[in-house]
Amino acid sequence: MPTHPRPCRPTPLPRLATRALGSLLVLALAACGGDRDAGEATGTTASAKDAAPGGELTGVLLDMQLNEISGLAASHLHEDVLWLHDDGDNPARLFAVDTRGSRLATFGVEGIAKTDWEDIAGFELDGTRYLLVADVGDNGGLRRTLQLHVIEEPTVLRNARLQPAWSIAFRWPDGPRDCEAVAVDPVRGEVLLVSKKREPPELFSLPLRPPAKELLTAQRIGTLAGVPRPDPERAAASPRRARLDGQVTSASISPGRNTLAVMTYRYLLLYPRPANGNWADAVAGQPRVSELPWLPQAEALGWSADGRSLYATGEFIPAPLYRIDP
Repeated sequence: MPTHPRPCRPTPLPRLATRALGSLLVLALAACGGDRDAGEATGTTASAKDAAPGGELTGVLLDMQLNEISGLAASHLHEDVLWLHDDGDNPARLFAVDTRGSRLATFGVEGIAKTDWEDIAGFELDGTRYLLVADVGDNGGLRRTLQLHVIEEPTVLRNARLQPAWSIAFRWPDGPRDCEAVAVDPVRGEVLLVSKKREPPELFSLPLRPPAKELLTAQRIGTLAGVPRPDPERAAASPRRARLDGQVTSASISPGRNTLAVMTYRYLLLYPRPANGNWADAVAGQPRVSELPWLPQAEALGWSADGRSLYATGEFIPAPLYRIDP
């Protein structure tokens, strides 16, 4: 078997450097005007002390190519490497980034149109590692069909072009809705999708490997219990911020398939899957809830390869990259 170079293993930033970098991030975001939107989206004050218990700053995204990041998945082929993608009007591409936030390689994705990529999930099927990219964003509620693209995870980290192994076209059962959260359970052969703006958020399911190329209809299988609602005082002080707090922006299934992690603009929710239960059973139960570390519009979340922690980052540069121990 050929061997491939592996990036050097990054180490966590020292505690004093973490605090200093957190303070610099606050100043930088304020200088570029990002603090107001970030504060409204996350509902947190601009302070490095806002991190949830177990949140550790491992790096910062400073590369302008990494602006508008909306999806994150940990590599299982390359140690301490994360896969990221952006949204908006950017080209169809994936970024390999180390856990300090440095871009290692950029991969263009050919043969597909990019409308609004909003999440990414890694999984293994029949001995091959894949990345599923979800083109499911729909802020205006106008899209009649949406796409999921499955791409074989690159084994070499250098700039290259990729093509999907397969794609899934689907629609919602009862009209358009916005969605930014997708996760994959390869054992059940299932893709999970969580709606963003509905209250409570809805959980949908699609087959991971459809038998034929046809337009599918996502199946609604449940709703998410326990999403925090703002207290009246908070809602009165800042209605827009309070309204955004519970909107779902990312999701990820742990490598051991025992927990579904859900990110909102303000919270991290962990839904344990009951023994012999499915994911509809999981989200029907009460989650473990904590506030996220401070992020400029929290939109990207994924489990580490060993399943012991989660990585999270925000959409606007400069963006902190956190490792969260649940």
